[in-house]
Amino acid sequence: MNPEEFKNALEDKGITVTEKQMKQFDQYLKLLQEWNEKINLTAITEKEEVYLKHFYDSITAGLYVNFNNGVQSLCDVGAGAGFPSIPLKIIFPQLEVTIVDSLNKRIQFLTLLAKTLELDGVHFYHDRAETFGQNKQFRESFDFVTARAVARMSVLAELCLPLVKKDGLFIALKASNTQEEMDEGKKAIATLGGKFREEFVFELPHEAGERHIVLIDKKKETPKKFPRKPGTPNKNPL
Repeated sequence: MNPEEFKNALEDKGITVTEKQMKQFDQYLKLLQEWNEKINLTAITEKEEVYLKHFYDSITAGLYVNFNNGVQSLCDVGAGAGFPSIPLKIIFPQLEVTIVDSLNKRIQFLTLLAKTLELDGVHFYHDRAETFGQNKQFRESFDFVTARAVARMSVLAELCLPLVKKDGLFIALKASNTQEEMDEGKKAIATLGGKFREEFVFELPHEAGERHIVLIDKKKETPKKFPRKPGTPNKNPL
């Protein structure tokens, strides 16, 4: 998917992309390629692959969730090289974005990226999701929390749902069939105050594979003991 195809594919879905935004994506690609030689940010670095499997893939969340409803806050857990939150921020600039990642070098990359792209309202924290979710400043404070293919749903729920405010939304972007994960994760989602809303399944253009977007509403406050200590959710999922 070249930049022109990227722009057209989004416009076909009703998302207008300005020249300024196209320039931001071009700068993003170049910085990603440059930094990827120093630190391992992504296995996908070829231009057309990045536009399809990182940029377009990230923005698909905006096809199923309304990010245009005034100023809303979004926390991206384990964003790595900034996916999905930075492409979403470029397209929906009014979003207030917070990224938490456990590797400081990735935070350094993202800080430089935000400066290069002249993005306002973007905040970066070097922390584990488990400790970040227990921080009173951030706990249950976000309209949206996103995670893209970082762990199984039972684990993701414990890392993400504590950060979602009551009546907010947890958005999980997945590459594989999620039915088994959802069955396994039901108990965790309920325990943490979430309720499954809907799952969207679609094909990426250019036969780049199936994608799943799972929406989970936050119905109740998360019990104070969650998330548990760093490493525990992964070792011993709910």
